[in-house]
This record gives sequence, C-alpha cells and structure tokens, in this order.
Amino acid sequence: MKIAILSNGPGNYSTKRLREVAKARGHTVRIIKYKECYASIEQNNPVVSYRGEDLSSYDAMVPRIASYMTRYGTAIVRQMEMQGVWTISSSIAITRSRDKLRSTQLLARAGVGIPKTVFSRNSTDIDDLLEKLGGTPVIIKLARGTHGNGVVLAESKKAAKSVLQAFYLTNEDGTNVLLQEFVKESAGTDIRAFVVGSRVVASMRRQSLDDDFRSNLHKGGAGTAIKLTDEERKMCVKAARAMNLTVAGVDFMRSARGPLVLEVNASPGFGIEKNTGRDVATPIIEYIERNAKRRPRKDKVGA
Repeated sequence: MKIAILSNGPGNYSTKRLREVAKARGHTVRIIKYKECYASIEQNNPVVSYRGEDLSSYDAMVPRIASYMTRYGTAIVRQMEMQGVWTISSSIAITRSRDKLRSTQLLARAGVGIPKTVFSRNSTDIDDLLEKLGGTPVIIKLARGTHGNGVVLAESKKAAKSVLQAFYLTNEDGTNVLLQEFVKESAGTDIRAFVVGSRVVASMRRQSLDDDFRSNLHKGGAGTAIKLTDEERKMCVKAARAMNLTVAGVDFMRSARGPLVLEVNASPGFGIEKNTGRDVATPIIEYIERNAKRRPRKDKVGA
C-alpha cells in the first residue's frame, strides 16, 4: 500500500514512528510537508501537488495537522479526499475537533459527560454565568487554544470579568470564549486515552509538577500509565465517534459524578508511548490496512 503522512517533517516523533511501522509492514511511505502542497481547483478535476508530484496515486493518508495550520492543512486534506485518497481522519472531523465550542456541543449531544460549560457574547452577564457554573473559581478558555494555551483559572468574580473583557477585545466573535466549571478534585490532573478505531490502545495519567491547574505535558506535566475502567473506555470511544475520529486523544478527568471529557484531539502526540510502554503506531497502521481498500475511490466529501 502507498501511504502519505501529512506532517511538518520527518523529525517529528509521531511521524517517525508511523513511517517506521508502515515500512516494516511492507508499505511504501512518503512524508508530505503539507505546508508546501498546493491545490489546483477546477470543475471535476481536483489536484493536490507536492514538489511536482500529483498526490492522487496514494492509497491512504495520515493527516498530522498542527493546530496553527488547521485551515490550510484541512483544505489540503479535503482536496485529497476529493481526489479519492482514503484518509484515517477526515478534514471535517479535524476541523470540528479544533473548535472547543463546536466539539463541546457535539459531545453533549452524543450524551458524553462534560464539565458544565457556558458561553456568552456579553461580559456584563458575568453574575448569571457564574451562577450557572456554581460560582468561582471558573475555567475560561479560548475555543481554539491548544497544549493548555488560552486557558485561564479565574478565582474570583472580578478576575473572571477582567479575563472575559480581555479575551473579547482580542476576539471579534465572543462565542470563541467558553466558561467551564472548576472541578476541584481533579485540579492539576487529567487522563489521556489514545483511541484507534473502537478501542483504547493506551492511557496515561497526567499530573502537573507545580501549582499549575493544567496537566498538559507541553506545560511540564508528568505522564504515567493508568488502567481505565470499562465505563471510561466506553466513554472515550463514544467521544471519538462523536467527533467522527478513528484516531483520537481523548482527555478527561475523574470527578465526583463520573468521568468528564475535556477535549478530543485529532492529532494526538505519541509521547504516550514513552510514558506507558504501549505501541500506538502499529494499531494505526493496522487500522489503515483493514479499512483503506474498502472504500471506493473518487468519493465526494462535504464542504
């Protein structure tokens, strides 16, 4: 099988692991720097080119799109889908997962447990907003933040109002700012479950090493292997399906009322391999082998 890995480059650990496993299993693999791709758009003839090569000949692609390149990266993925190249993560699923408001709405609709969340365009409604969340402290986050960036803990009503006003000044669309309840029992701790298809292939507990309420590894958190309950495993698979993702990193916290999903990541890092000793690259390639050739070529995708 001919597989394209859309990535920022071969130096990325996840890219290296995918390439290593795919080649070991007899596949032809090429790493495509999607930032260098360009698309030709004309009636009934979608084309994506990379260094002079038409990419329509690939059997499958694995998009590893950076959050800051979501718009351009997903446009390239969408164009390749229009060419008939099978993808393990669709362009629309990636786009949905990168919007925290949209993904939270989809998770809630699917019946997945989430923290209480509100959004509003008007910061003068702060009293009512905080009342709906049970008061302060409260988490305020930008809808398109990543790696723990754009997330603030406001410990008082005054602080919450100041943060909201600052965020609204830098965002024309106020719905890009969400307020979520602060779950005290899980402060500084969460769990990352790596989902492939219909199963969790690895899971780790992430713990902040200082007083930061965020546990992201990018913020200096430490990860250790953890065993999930059956309920948690089912919830993680359900959350990934709600986003229409077959490969996903599902972040959740254990609360007094059960597991609550925080985020579903469309391009989860492979650092979980180092922290758990579990192989996540092989299940991904195996999933491609089972599914890539089952879908007809030249299928159309929604805009």
